[in-house]
Amino acid sequence: MTPIHNEASIDMNAMKHPATVDRRTFLKGVGVSLALPFFDSHAWAAGTASSRPPVRMAFMYMPHGVIMDQFWPRSQEEFLNSPPPIIQSLQPIMDQCLMMKGISGVPTAPFGGAPHALELSTWLTARLPDPDSRDRINISISADQIMANYVGAQTLLPSLELATMPQTWKENQEGLHEGYYNHCSFRSPTQPVPAETDPRSVLNRLFGKRGREGKATQANPLDRQMLDRVLGGARDLRRTLGRGDQQKLDEYLDSVRSLERRIAAIETRQREAALEKNGVAPSRRHANDTVPIEVKIPEGDKRSEYMQVMCDLTILAFQTDTTRVSTYISSRPNGASYPELGFSDQHHSQTHYGSNQEMIRKVAAINKLNVDQFARMVTKMSALKEGDGTLLDHCIMMWGSGLEDGDKHRRDNLPFIIAGKGGGSLKTGRFLSNIQGNQGDLLTTLLSCADIPLDRPIGIATRQITEMKA
Repeated sequence: MTPIHNEASIDMNAMKHPATVDRRTFLKGVGVSLALPFFDSHAWAAGTASSRPPVRMAFMYMPHGVIMDQFWPRSQEEFLNSPPPIIQSLQPIMDQCLMMKGISGVPTAPFGGAPHALELSTWLTARLPDPDSRDRINISISADQIMANYVGAQTLLPSLELATMPQTWKENQEGLHEGYYNHCSFRSPTQPVPAETDPRSVLNRLFGKRGREGKATQANPLDRQMLDRVLGGARDLRRTLGRGDQQKLDEYLDSVRSLERRIAAIETRQREAALEKNGVAPSRRHANDTVPIEVKIPEGDKRSEYMQVMCDLTILAFQTDTTRVSTYISSRPNGASYPELGFSDQHHSQTHYGSNQEMIRKVAAINKLNVDQFARMVTKMSALKEGDGTLLDHCIMMWGSGLEDGDKHRRDNLPFIIAGKGGGSLKTGRFLSNIQGNQGDLLTTLLSCADIPLDRPIGIATRQITEMKA
């Protein structure tokens, strides 16, 4: 019988030659590995094209468009110094952002009656579904999967797909398959890529629980004792690092601990709420305490809390080079509500607002909450040192929606925010107020900025938007 050791080890054969280590250094426990961030003390693996960190790309989606006059700046000066309310939270890092007005969506004919089936499914494909096979998925490979096909073999996960809500919405506008309402990532024209909605499962994938045959197991790897063992192995690694990298390692491991605690807290509230539903009060609670909220990813209170965890998981995946491509559907078309904003109305129900100022106020609040989560994520990335800059410097982070506004279902001027410099390929700190381009042009340009070779434009693209580039 193979003995089981209690100590975690460091998977670092290359530490004998500390000038170069493998692309991902791991702390390893019994069947568990934890990827670590890039350290300045070590170059990227020999044989790579450059010693600079790789470019990573993420796409974060919100349905139903925005309240336009509260989203778009009126000038470059306003963009930098007094941005509109919905994007206000980005002001501290607006010099690392890029906004472009004038990006049109895919024309909807012959699917004019299917705005919500098209807003998500066309967002990263820039192409309409096949009109002759409406009852099954047949669209196009999406931009994220094009990139994953090119860089995915270099990382543990080719791509990471996240969502806040289960991909189970059933509706068939214009006879289109319900999968078009739920997916933005397509591995091939007929293969949607399912997204993970459980933060614990995502963390397990990043943590790398493996059985004796090296296959992923279903058991929860993040028991407290195992985490202690793996992180305890950092002591040996720490002795090999310079002072700056020691601080980076400490901050990184603290963030892993914090993320695990937050997920555990969510799970504790779920268990207590389930007990309360069945009339069982947890013994540690006082009789006069408020009944715990029941937190579920699809309908639960504080949707922003789940969004923050998912955003932090994206940061963790990029920081450790576990993947270089990520998508996050913060909510699907139809169904989402945000009780922490003080109202229970579903997002979609408020988007046909006409001249109703109260409905406009609610939609603007939902827009702002979503952008706030994106801003929180990229601001955190801007403070994480990596190589010759920050993690954000080496990433391209896109937030956006597949509709211009939810009232009229227009697609002439889709809302997008780009953050990060893509390793120096993008010129940020700018609001480009009159770009003449389409969704496919934007995606084609972003992949070009990530050095992804394309044998053809994406979807309806006709050109690259060179105005974006550095």
